[in-house]
Amino acid sequence: MTPPPERSIDPQNRHQDLRLSRDGWLLFAARLVRMFAYGLLSTVLMLYLSAAGMDDGRIGLLMTLTLLGDTAITFWLSTNADRIGRKRTLLIGALLMTGAGLAFAMSTNFFVLLLAATIGVISPSATEIGPFLSVEQAAISELIPGRERTRVFAWYHLVGYCAGALGAFVGGYSVSFAREQGATGTEAFQYVVWGYSLCGVVLAILFAALHRTIEPFEHAPQDPPPAPMRFGLHRSRSIIARLSALFALDAFGGGFILQAIISFWLARRFGLPEQTLGQIFLAANLLSGASALMAGSIARRFGLINTMVFTHLPSNVLLMLVPFMPDALSAVGLLLLRYAISQLDLPTRQAFTMAVVAPDERSAAAGVTNVARSIGGSLSPYLATTLMGWPALMSAPFLLAGGCKIVYDILLFRAFANHREDSDDPGSNSAR
Repeated sequence: MTPPPERSIDPQNRHQDLRLSRDGWLLFAARLVRMFAYGLLSTVLMLYLSAAGMDDGRIGLLMTLTLLGDTAITFWLSTNADRIGRKRTLLIGALLMTGAGLAFAMSTNFFVLLLAATIGVISPSATEIGPFLSVEQAAISELIPGRERTRVFAWYHLVGYCAGALGAFVGGYSVSFAREQGATGTEAFQYVVWGYSLCGVVLAILFAALHRTIEPFEHAPQDPPPAPMRFGLHRSRSIIARLSALFALDAFGGGFILQAIISFWLARRFGLPEQTLGQIFLAANLLSGASALMAGSIARRFGLINTMVFTHLPSNVLLMLVPFMPDALSAVGLLLLRYAISQLDLPTRQAFTMAVVAPDERSAAAGVTNVARSIGGSLSPYLATTLMGWPALMSAPFLLAGGCKIVYDILLFRAFANHREDSDDPGSNSAR
């Protein structure tokens, strides 16, 4: 984007407003629509599959293959996005999301849904899946100065959490409303699955309106990369490999506690109805989004890595305590407390990844690290649903998730505590 003329900025106020170009606002709007759709579906997804007659094993298999399929598609699209075009990549993702939603709306056949979930874009966790996050991170980094990334990413995630919260509420409420009107079985979920498909169409319209300012080095001379390219990376391959391994471990733990799985656990353990589950995850996502706004100021004071680790550790301890709560009120209360601090590491993690790579590696770096997270988190949903089928092990996923995440925090701190964190860089479109 073309910046306004230089002017004096009060240091006390420089972080108070959010200045974005037209393309920046379009990317924020796309994030809002997409996360609304993910929240809409994920809260009731496993209940929908159960209503379709699938047993826990098939549900777990579908969830795992959903994540594996999205991982493969995300890896190919994101590592090639800077070559084939970021706008084109985002449009492909929107069409895959629409197609998967239509398949879920028109069929309950296990193999049809398995195919749609594997090659399409379906989120079982109300978190990002598909190529969108990787490409949008890189595109936003082209539009803003490096020192502003953590703050802008925090707002980006606030928009997403609020939209996901609203989607979760609408998803749960719409199923309850449909049942009050006499709908039974999978008919009660039709508002949700058709709504998901419609959101994919809206995404495609928003992405079609993007300009070329989101492309890497759109107005800059094209210098050859300093090393051979592999998976879209050159000089940053080593550090991205280490980050990817750590993020995969964190995601493996996170896969045990996808929003759909927590919702399923609360319904089974305490008998909570869909409308109540929607209200719970409305509050949970709002808390997560609000907490992300603190990430920028905390990171400026203590550093990106310290913010990532020392806000994440206590949230994982809280997670491990949830299954020991005696009733729904205390369990939900502890979950909400955990959500209030668990996502402070998210904008800082993304800002750190963007800061340690060259501008023309950003889509690939975000893609490789996000794919590593997808691979890490793809097996644990199957393990979680299998464990939940045994009454004595029903709460084990919370303990396994917290334990894996604590190990990740310790290893991350040991590996990167002394790593230099660049606050700015040349070459972004914000400087042109």
